[in-house]
Amino acid sequence: MEENILVKLAKIGSLVDPYMEKYLKSNCSKEFEEIALYQVKVGGKRVRPALVILSTQAVGGKIEDALPIAAAVELIHNYSLILDDIIDRGEIRRGEPTVWKKYGLSMAILAAVHYREAIAEAINDSKHPLKLHDLLVKTIKTLVEGERLDILFEQTGRFNEPYVVENRRKVVTLDEYFKMVYAKTGALIEASCRAGGIVADATSDVINALGTYGRNIGIAFQIADDIIDIFGKEEKTGKAQGKDIIEHKMGNIVILLSLDELKSGDKEFLLSLLKKEPISGEELKKAIELIANTSARDRAYEIGEKYLTEALRMLEKLPENDARKDLEELAKFILYRMF
Repeated sequence: MEENILVKLAKIGSLVDPYMEKYLKSNCSKEFEEIALYQVKVGGKRVRPALVILSTQAVGGKIEDALPIAAAVELIHNYSLILDDIIDRGEIRRGEPTVWKKYGLSMAILAAVHYREAIAEAINDSKHPLKLHDLLVKTIKTLVEGERLDILFEQTGRFNEPYVVENRRKVVTLDEYFKMVYAKTGALIEASCRAGGIVADATSDVINALGTYGRNIGIAFQIADDIIDIFGKEEKTGKAQGKDIIEHKMGNIVILLSLDELKSGDKEFLLSLLKKEPISGEELKKAIELIANTSARDRAYEIGEKYLTEALRMLEKLPENDARKDLEELAKFILYRMF
């Protein structure tokens, strides 16, 4: 199944990539073009544009109507990654240097601004641009809130940022985690599915079903990401194993669930490690082993499966066709992938 859906994602990516390139090149100087295009050229699974296109097709819409808005949502995703890497000082993404690491902070910030305007151009070229602007403006503001919460869930660092230091969350509940996860990940995936319904002229009930499907797989997507962060191998994921621990992030469901189970001494070790700078390789290895000895991974998958089940239930409201089957397959891939 994984190979099949990856082939489909690659095909869809090949349709959307020229649109992204078109909007990024629009009103862009030749000297800046390499920087503007870098983020979208280093890869990515193209899950979000696939969701736009498949949602459109599942409700009887035309693929050509979906392409500009599919490009817009993938540009939003990449725009958020550029900013995320600046905020976290992330140096590697998809196995390559991040935009700021390769070109410097000032150029990365300018690239992000350029992406924001390219997004607006893509929406303007779409069917129902006013509806889509309304949807995606709200979505981007929700992404900002998700990033704010993610930062406040960090257990140390950013000592030159008084707001963060004063408002840092020393304890993170599962409810707070899911609020952050929906805002940071689920909202854009929900919007991708809604956008597909909008350009297909679907009814509000169908658009809402697509949105609920998207919201649920969006949360499942982040749960899978959290599992991969702790247990995925760098040679496959392109990211350092245990990156969330290294970056002091409490906003990882595997970490939160493991803290419920660890004995007091081990729990104190993990909590203290999340506040330590820098963390040695041996300390990181010990932390991952402690987490692996709990049922946190299995419990995280069980929670993810509940969201997956609800997502698949929403698809029962759509007509039976190949695109709906692809949405089912994509939802399962999102939770069970290992990269």
